[in-house]
Amino acid sequence: MGSENFLTVVAKNFDVFAGPLVALVYPLYASIKAIETKSQSDDQQWLTYWVLYSLITLFELTFSKLIEWFPIWPYAKLIATCWLVLPSFNGAAYVYKHFIRPFYMHPQTSQIWYIPRKKNIFSKPDDVLTAAERYIEEHGTEAFERMIIRANREAMARRSNYMIFDREDYGY
Repeated sequence: MGSENFLTVVAKNFDVFAGPLVALVYPLYASIKAIETKSQSDDQQWLTYWVLYSLITLFELTFSKLIEWFPIWPYAKLIATCWLVLPSFNGAAYVYKHFIRPFYMHPQTSQIWYIPRKKNIFSKPDDVLTAAERYIEEHGTEAFERMIIRANREAMARRSNYMIFDREDYGY
């Protein structure tokens, strides 16, 4: 009777028991072994694993409230960690070879989505003053002044939690 309850608890919490063994205990042991060998491939495997493990941990810490809504997350993480760790898969080495190494070996060919690309690197910097000058050239100083007044009103309205509607802005 007592052993059935124990086995039920172990089965329901398999990820809690297996996760630290797969994600920490074995990689620590294998990393120490890799340090003692002269092979560069196992060093690469385990250094890459620890970088990926850190990224997964940062992801979990950042999105913990969102992850709570996905009951399958611990199992998906366990499967992904097994793929990264187990020598038969060599997942961490695969990730290094296909994603990390090309990024560092050829940084000009990799495109990062949040960095804006400029046609001419040596052109005038795209800052607030340049944008304001361009707006004044296209629309005139009166339009720029109206825009500043409207922006001030909106900022004051946000601070006082009510909106001010201009006939000029919403006229038909």
